[in-house]
Amino acid sequence: MIKDKVTIKIPRPLYDRLKTIIGESGFSSVNEFVVYVLRDLVSLGFGTDETKELTKEETEAIKQRLKNLGYF
Repeated sequence: MIKDKVTIKIPRPLYDRLKTIIGESGFSSVNEFVVYVLRDLVSLGFGTDETKELTKEETEAIKQRLKNLGYF
């Protein structure tokens, strides 16, 4: 049997934070939210040669978001 899903591990504090964030967002689970976000990033060309260089402000905003999610 071929599996069509895989497991991705994330830090527990990030999971807990995401669970709080999606509380009344319409997403039924953290997994559903994470899949939505990743598909959105991929559809924008994130991680491909199609992406443009980020401005200093965009880079700082991303760093702040990651810090708020517990990565820094």
